[in-house]
Amino acid sequence: MQRFFAFILVFAALFGLTVGFLALVDALPEQAQSEETPYDPGPMVPPSTLPGAEAPLRVVARDAGVDVKINNPSSTDLKVLDDSLLTGAVRYPTSAQLGESGTVLLFGHSSHLPIVHNQYYKAFNGIEKLESGDTISVYSAGYEYRYTVVGVRFANAQEDIVELPSDGKYLTLVTCDNFSTKSSRFVVTADFVAAYPL
Repeated sequence: MQRFFAFILVFAALFGLTVGFLALVDALPEQAQSEETPYDPGPMVPPSTLPGAEAPLRVVARDAGVDVKINNPSSTDLKVLDDSLLTGAVRYPTSAQLGESGTVLLFGHSSHLPIVHNQYYKAFNGIEKLESGDTISVYSAGYEYRYTVVGVRFANAQEDIVELPSDGKYLTLVTCDNFSTKSSRFVVTADFVAAYPL
């Protein structure tokens, strides 16, 4: 009986150390998402009653597994933008804000490495899986702005320009296709559909 309790004690200690180590290096498996009741956003807000320009605070693309906060730096300085990417996705400072005409440009890191120290290196993992018709929600402090994906493309190294139309309300997501290289990227474009109060 004593050997049995010793075995249980050693097993529990080893199990605890293993789980602790895996958590430390961020190698624990993702928890399975339970089937949820579809979110009912309530009544759509008429565009004329929206408050105007609002900073985006969070972006969710369920079909890609994306749910990340958004930083809104005021400077286009490369170091400021790089630092902001360490703590979330980033709205490019000269792009449109929510509720105003133009294109909201959001960019974030992606990494398909099995282990990363900073989870924001995986902020936009999976956006290349989005398809036309998929929904992307961008949240301000008081509203959900809903967009529908119209295109996903791979931009090569020579293609430095991402079009930002200003004749309507649009959303563009951009990420590199490989961590630590900026040679190529994925670009997702979406059209504004409606806004809903939170």
